[in-house]
Amino acid sequence: MFDNFRREAFRLETLSDYSRSGSVDAYRMFLDGRRKPADYNADWLDEVRGHVAAGRRVYRVHVLTRPLTPYLRFELGWGYQTNATAGEEFFILDTTELCSPVADVGDFWLFDSVAAAPMYYSDDGKFLGADVLPDERSGQYVTHRDVALSRAVPFADWWAKYAE
Repeated sequence: MFDNFRREAFRLETLSDYSRSGSVDAYRMFLDGRRKPADYNADWLDEVRGHVAAGRRVYRVHVLTRPLTPYLRFELGWGYQTNATAGEEFFILDTTELCSPVADVGDFWLFDSVAAAPMYYSDDGKFLGADVLPDERSGQYVTHRDVALSRAVPFADWWAKYAE
C-alpha cells in the first residue's frame, strides 16, 4: 500500500506501548540512556522523503494520556523528532483531561481516503497483523481520521509544552 498511494497516508496510533513491534534494540538503547544512533530509522526516513518529494503527505495522530509511558517517551523523543526531519507530520490528541472522541477505534492506516487497513496488537504491544478492507468500508476510517485531527494539536507545539 505504501508503494501505490497517490496523495496521502494517514496513521492513527492509540497505544501507549509498541515495544514488541519494532525498533526493539533502539528502545533498549533508549532505556539504557544511550545515544540515538546516527542511522536510526534510516529506511523509514528514506521512504518518507521519497513520498514527500513526490508530493505525497505522510501524517499521523497519536492518542495518548500523560504521564507518558517509557515507550512513548522513546517514540516521541527519538521517533517523531527524527521522522519529522524527513517530512512526516505528527499530531497529538492528548486525552489526559478529556474523553477520547476515538476511544473505541484501534490503530489503522488510511491511504488516499479510500483504502483502510486496521491494525491489531496484543496487550503487550506486539503487532499481530492488519486487514486491508474493501474501499467501500473506508468511510468510517475517514470519519475517525477527521475527528482525531480536529481535536489534535501539532506535535511540535505539544512537545514544547509537555516533553519530559
